[in-house]
Formats: sequence, structure tokens, C-alpha cells
Amino acid sequence: MNIHYLRHVEFEGLGCIKEWAKVPANRLTATKFYEDNKLPFVELFDLLIVMGGPMGVYDERQYPWMKKEKELIAKAIDKNKKVLGICLGAQLIADVLGAKVYKNKEKEIGWLPLNLTEEAKNNSLFSDFKLKPTVFQWHGDTFDIPSGATRIASSEACENQGFIYGDNVAAFQFHLEVTASGIDKMIANCGQELVKAPYIQTAEELRKEEHITSSNEMMISFLNKFVN
Repeated sequence: MNIHYLRHVEFEGLGCIKEWAKVPANRLTATKFYEDNKLPFVELFDLLIVMGGPMGVYDERQYPWMKKEKELIAKAIDKNKKVLGICLGAQLIADVLGAKVYKNKEKEIGWLPLNLTEEAKNNSLFSDFKLKPTVFQWHGDTFDIPSGATRIASSEACENQGFIYGDNVAAFQFHLEVTASGIDKMIANCGQELVKAPYIQTAEELRKEEHITSSNEMMISFLNKFVN
């Protein structure tokens, strides 16, 4: 399988997805927008993974490559490629599918409980998910659910935590892929956001590793089912 991922900043990488993808049967390539903005032809990959970042989908003037990125995502969806978006990646997919992306009432930063919808509970893609998993969040924006898509989760602070669209598109606002080193990098680069607020935890709380293994297991389980 040919896997291509879009990486917006150095400090938000694939996390546990990297080891999952690096098997002999796969070819893993990347566009790193902080180094260059060369994008592949959509025919060259089977799975497109769109990662997170601190920018917003509305920041095209500041990040002119974002317009071409959205065009690639749209083409991939249209060509029935598998597409997974995480955090900013989920927001980009929502935007491409015509949904509104905007500031959430509260920022969510930390290990917080997620509520799966009945639709997700009855979908085999999520059969290995806990009913109320604790997942890693770091976002200030949210999105409406695109027309034709199915909401999969919510949280106390954010109603729309993800969706699936058809059988080839998935969008997660939350970070199941995150590793301890990835959290450290986020804190080092965006630690100024860790202010006192209802859904923002301290750096010490963010670094607690008790939920990382279960999050990574849910990510790998989802991917194995999603690509097959």
C-alpha cells in the first residue's frame, strides 16, 4: 500500500502511525510543508493522512500552500482514496466537504473523556474503542458535520469530535496517534496556550502516560480495519 501524509509542522508527526505504516508491503512518503510544498499526484497513493498543526483552515493568506493542499484532499476523496484527518487534518476535510470550521467556545488541551455516538458504537471500525475513552486533545477550532457524513464522537466541551464520510474518509479532532515524545514537542512549541481554563490541563497532566498505550491501540485497530 502506498501511504502519503501531509505534515504541517515539525512537532506534529505520525506518532504511532509511523511504525504501523513501516512494513515491507507499504511505501511511506510525505509532504512537509515547513520544508517544501511538493504534493504527489493523487494516483500515487492509496491512503492519505492529513496531520495536525497550530494554523487554521482559514489561514490561506499566511500559508498559501493550503489552497493546493485542500485541492489534493478533495481529489483524493473524489477518487475514493482512503483519507484520514487528525485535528487540523479533520478540519481541512470538513472544510473541503463544505462544512463550516470556526473557533470552539472552549479550547481543549489535555487528556479528556470522549463520548462515542450510537452510530460509532455500531460501526465495526470502532469495535475496539472503549465506550468512553480518554483521549489527547489540543485544539481551539471545531467544525460542523459535513452533509452526508456521520458524527462519531463528542466531548463535554466540543460537540463534533469526528465523523466518517462514505467508506473512505475519517476525521478525528482528537489525537490517538500521540506519543510521549510528541506531547513533549507540542508543549515545547505551543506551551503558551496552557493557561488556566476549564478544559486546559497543565504540562504535568499532559505528560501523564497512562492513556497513551490504549490510545495507540485504538488508532492501530482503526487503521487496520479502515484500509481493508
